[in-house]
Amino acid sequence: MLKEKVQIALNKQIELEAYSSQLYLSMASWAEKNGFNGSSQFLYVHADEERIHMLKLFHYINDREGHAIVPALQQPPFNFESIKAIFQEILTHEKMISESINNLVGICVDEKDFTTQNFLQWYVSEQIEEENMAKTNLDKLILLGDDKATMYMFDKDMSALSLLSTAPPTAK
Repeated sequence: MLKEKVQIALNKQIELEAYSSQLYLSMASWAEKNGFNGSSQFLYVHADEERIHMLKLFHYINDREGHAIVPALQQPPFNFESIKAIFQEILTHEKMISESINNLVGICVDEKDFTTQNFLQWYVSEQIEEENMAKTNLDKLILLGDDKATMYMFDKDMSALSLLSTAPPTAK
């Protein structure tokens, strides 16, 4: 059974993962509207992945005799300066999510909830990948500059990346 403090923190993480999904969805829409179809495809896939992250938490909480709560969400931004600004925002956001996961693990240690701490190790590893993905793509954009031909190549690469990172079929 989950301790109340852990359940509250897990439900807060559900809210962050849901917001992450909405943020990626908003970015995908902007990218699609502005002709970055490969990047939008990549971002749509990531929006689905973030929803899967949220659902894993839902199932875990409920399986541990807790109660997962559907959160009210703040609307994410929907206008962005550039595709580079999007990837800068992604990096900043993923660092915040990593910090939240680390704080959640800390709560589990304090509460001696080693089962949940073990469950969260998947999220710790996932965040390493997420931050690396964001940093790598941002670094590419910085190196490429703002030339339209190189932006086209970047966008084409993002389309290929989206095909490699498909969300798992179930959330459990």
